[in-house]
Amino acid sequence: MTVDEALALARRLGVERGDAQALIAHLAGRDRTWLITHGDAPVPGAEAALQRLADGEPLAHLTGCQPFHGLNLRVTPATLIPRPDTEVVVDWALELLAGLPGRPAVADLGTGSGAIALAIKAACGRATVCAVDLSAPALEVAHANGEALGLEVDWRQGNWFEPLAGRHFDLIVSNPPYIAGDDPHLPALRHEPLTALTPGGDGLADLRTLIDAAPQHLPPGGWLLLEHGWDQAEAVARQLSGRGFGEVALRRDLGGRARASGGRWPG
Repeated sequence: MTVDEALALARRLGVERGDAQALIAHLAGRDRTWLITHGDAPVPGAEAALQRLADGEPLAHLTGCQPFHGLNLRVTPATLIPRPDTEVVVDWALELLAGLPGRPAVADLGTGSGAIALAIKAACGRATVCAVDLSAPALEVAHANGEALGLEVDWRQGNWFEPLAGRHFDLIVSNPPYIAGDDPHLPALRHEPLTALTPGGDGLADLRTLIDAAPQHLPPGGWLLLEHGWDQAEAVARQLSGRGFGEVALRRDLGGRARASGGRWPG
């Protein structure tokens, strides 16, 4: 199958043009610009790969990588695919770190592919970054990403704060599972690990756990930043304030939806 034939098949299958171009370029070992002038070039495996894409398999799983905050990250079905909206959390973290002297300590909880931890380390090399995930396969992917990018992160396996007993961090960030257990969008995300998407129930269980436990690992003035669903901002803000956090604030994603909330531990 040639480039032009593959693009025509993608149209018939209803595959979004940009995704089709990215997949075909990956299969050809070229960039998307190359496709324009090489319509008759062969593309090995294009028919099967496009059918998988049309059937709902994520593009990132077919190419094995996903861009995030200027980094190219390896992803597998063992990890959540990093989304552009999560860059909001990274940008907020970097703003806070810019105001801290020396070597601020950062913890990323539920790191998955390592996206948040690695993006922070890449942009703020003086920070010491620790990243935690319960999943050993996910941590293998994160560690491999760190090695490939030449970024030093302390990877720890365990449930939330369990591997961090006695440690304190100037900044704690997390993109925890927050989708409600009955959310109708979950079936469309079936190729990603369910435990990284939802804790069940109203989706707030892990957010509550993090808010409750974080003060034990924050010095006075330390920050907690959490990604959440667009309709969970009010509930998360109440939890933060009720736990004693001050300066509770909200950040919106690229679509203008409430995406992350944070607060500062007093002192």
